[in-house]
Amino acid sequence: MCGIIGILGQTPVAPLLVDALKRLEYRGYDSAGIATLEDGSIERLRAEGKLRNLEAKLAASRKLGRTGIGHTRWATHGAPTERNAHPHATERLAVVHNGIIENFRELRTELEAKGRRFVSDTDTEVVAHLVTVAIEEGLSPHAAVAAVLPRLTGAFALAFVFDGEEDLLIGARRGSPLAIGFGTSEMFLGSDAIALGPFTDEITYLDDGDHVVLTRAGAAIFDESGAAVTRAIVRSQGATYVADKGNHRHFMVKEIHEQPEVVGHTLAHYLDLARGEARAPEGIDFAKVDRLSITACGTAYYAGSVARYWFEQIARLPVDIDIASEFRYREQPLAPGGLSMVISQSGETADTLASLRYARAEGQKIAAVVNVRESTIAREADVVLPLLAGPEIGVASTKAFTAQLAVLAATAIAAGKARGVLSSDAEAHLVRAFSEVPRLMHEALKLDAQIEALARELSKVRHCLYLGRGTSYPIALEGALKLKEISYIHAEGYAAGELKHGPIALIDEEMPVVVIAPHDRLFEKTVSNMQEVAARGGRIILITDKAGRDAAAIDAIETLVLPEMPSSVTPLVYAIPVQLLAYHTAVIMGTDVDQPRNLAKSVTVE
Repeated sequence: MCGIIGILGQTPVAPLLVDALKRLEYRGYDSAGIATLEDGSIERLRAEGKLRNLEAKLAASRKLGRTGIGHTRWATHGAPTERNAHPHATERLAVVHNGIIENFRELRTELEAKGRRFVSDTDTEVVAHLVTVAIEEGLSPHAAVAAVLPRLTGAFALAFVFDGEEDLLIGARRGSPLAIGFGTSEMFLGSDAIALGPFTDEITYLDDGDHVVLTRAGAAIFDESGAAVTRAIVRSQGATYVADKGNHRHFMVKEIHEQPEVVGHTLAHYLDLARGEARAPEGIDFAKVDRLSITACGTAYYAGSVARYWFEQIARLPVDIDIASEFRYREQPLAPGGLSMVISQSGETADTLASLRYARAEGQKIAAVVNVRESTIAREADVVLPLLAGPEIGVASTKAFTAQLAVLAATAIAAGKARGVLSSDAEAHLVRAFSEVPRLMHEALKLDAQIEALARELSKVRHCLYLGRGTSYPIALEGALKLKEISYIHAEGYAAGELKHGPIALIDEEMPVVVIAPHDRLFEKTVSNMQEVAARGGRIILITDKAGRDAAAIDAIETLVLPEMPSSVTPLVYAIPVQLLAYHTAVIMGTDVDQPRNLAKSVTVE
């Protein structure tokens, strides 16, 4: 997900633009650039790679300006080169863009037929030329942008500055988020409140289809029909947030170590720990829900996969779960009045948002589990279940994942109570069990040194398998995902019972197999699968508890022993060692842990 910043300032804005882009690094990017107005003329600085490359160019330049836009790009159309980096410009304007213009090829052909010359491979450049043509035909900058927006197919957030217009900044959004920041004789535009944090805490989030004309005197907002509208100004916590690793080497490991606090805070919001009760979510009557549909992507999908077990076992509520990118095209019939739950850390995930809108059209009530309350998904949902995880900077989700699990577990308990299938004693027992999770997580973090030593061996392989049963199966999937997304080691997660249905063919003396096996009612079944691996020379890494270690009788290359705990809470606690194993392996291999290649924090296009 690219990052956008725009400033109408009173002082030189170039260094401010770069500083704001640093706050957006967590989104992932492969090039960056800024455009400022110098005596009314557009000046650009762009660089491939990290922001330090752009900073080096800025240090050698005197092009500072008081009006400007900046961008961190994650390549979609065209390689991550300086030529394809944003801002893109013509003789009339410069523009930055987050999203994809799906009909750019047709538009480019049309523009080339008019003699317009393109210098990049991007879809964004067509926007610059379309608006330029409209201006040359006599329209004002605002009228030109308003005329072009309906011609664009796809999802986008756009920010424009114009040659000779020192007091003008125009933004527009459809699908991708964009926010306005209000200052004193200054105005700002950004992808989110984090980007705007150093400048203001007064934020307005544009609705889908809006565009805005900013001057230093204020903001004029227009909806998709072109009518002037008013959007609420909110006070954002982004203004007080500063990205800081503290004493940690990377944001990812900092966020792993924040999980006991984050999960404790989240559970306290959803559970009355003193009374042993789950708080019923406002706006959902689970007594009237006979089926739940869950949709999500990536790590959030695995959180939903764990939740399926909880809702079905604790609340006796049937659950359908889909990857959002498949659900949106499957055309699943949904009963009007049913409940659909979407899960997204950012609240801006494109496929999940599209699934929400499909479910809405099918007459579903929408519950959203999100970390950003001001996000598009949160605004379009009927009920918001916030994560309370705080900003998550590492691209690979850690604390947001366990916060999602905490919210979903608490909601499943509340659902069981509302549906009359969970007694008060059983409810109190579950609440007590989850109240111990922060302590258990803290104990799990003590395995850090042992896991780091193990990672030195894992870093030497190119393939790895993860196995689990029951709620440990989604954790195996998540462990494999974490390993491959930050260490680039190929890894796959499987339900342990599926081992003989294909994956066992991969087992040899070179293959490490991570087995997630708490000593629960499924443990003996998992042990049988481990024995099959051991018989073929597979290198077993066992994650279990003391009882599991003593009962396994397996010659593992390493056994990670976690505290004993009720089976209901194991997904939250067992997530920590698989996160640490991926983290330390990636560090040893020298990869960019916080910003792994080809990945973005929030995927706002298909």
